[in-house]
Amino acid sequence: MHWAKTRQRGKYTLATSGVGGFPLRELAVTIDQIEINGDSTYGYAPLQRALAAKCAVDPDSIVAAPGASMANHLAIAALIEPGDEVLIERPMYELLVSAALYLSADVKRFPRTEESGYALDPAVVRQAMSPRTKLIVVTNLHNPSSALASDDVLREIGDLARSVGARVLVDEVYLDAVYENTPRTSYHLGREFVVTNSLTKVYGLSGLRCGWIVAEPDLARQMWRLNDLFGSIPAHPAERLSVIALENLDRIRERARRIVEADRALLNTFLDSHDQIAAPRTRWGTTSFVRLKRGGVDEFLERLRNEYETTAVPGRFFEMPDHFRIGMGVNTEMFAEGLRRMGELLKDYSTR
Repeated sequence: MHWAKTRQRGKYTLATSGVGGFPLRELAVTIDQIEINGDSTYGYAPLQRALAAKCAVDPDSIVAAPGASMANHLAIAALIEPGDEVLIERPMYELLVSAALYLSADVKRFPRTEESGYALDPAVVRQAMSPRTKLIVVTNLHNPSSALASDDVLREIGDLARSVGARVLVDEVYLDAVYENTPRTSYHLGREFVVTNSLTKVYGLSGLRCGWIVAEPDLARQMWRLNDLFGSIPAHPAERLSVIALENLDRIRERARRIVEADRALLNTFLDSHDQIAAPRTRWGTTSFVRLKRGGVDEFLERLRNEYETTAVPGRFFEMPDHFRIGMGVNTEMFAEGLRRMGELLKDYSTR
């Protein structure tokens, strides 16, 4: 996060993690729809209902949280005790690993490989887990690769968790970037599943800090009480705006979809044109995880930033130092120019 806050931006930014910001003016909000203070104890009722309707669950299963990062923190904190074994995929979004370590988990890892297209493999999970496993953590869509795990695969993961009395935490913050036949939340696959999400990555509404957890009601109540330590009273204007955004979610997503799909077409052409890099192709998501075949990634990205005014995310943040992540969905003209500039630098690496 420190890198993202201090080094991510460039004139041509390929380092984004989600779509571009959705402008307030397009939400057609009037000032009389916003209040500074409101009735929000353990959830603002209109927001609880709107999130429950989106997830097709009872409002008692929804825990609102300030963004997916806090949702993940609350979920892990409620699901484990210090010293519990937590099994986490690799590569993985760094904050999920850090949250588990911060909460004194005994963190174990299992791989999702480039050769498999970063597929989630229940057999690999089975091999890595033990009778001590209390929590299995995955992302779907996978961050950083955007690989999609099917319900059948996730159901197998749930069966494995059940066999040792564990839970499965699925971070679904990118799942709505499956634009056709969007899967329902994996919470519906079994009692083992706890899900986190937000309106940030796919909808460009990060400023609302509208995140949530879907959990069984008893567990949800524990998470609400735990949140009393961190943020007992949420920002009510953001709650009101989030309800309005949820009423217009299809339109907001469609706006981003056009940009993401245009960017993906450019990226696929770019990947086909440069044999110095490799990445599995995915139909969905806003990120791609790219391997640099020759040379050091940190040197490559530093030159890209300093000489070509272009940024991408170093793979070391996903424990894959020979990779980097490219983000789509902000501005296609900017994206195209960033790729062009990266291509110029890659020419220098073609002789290495």
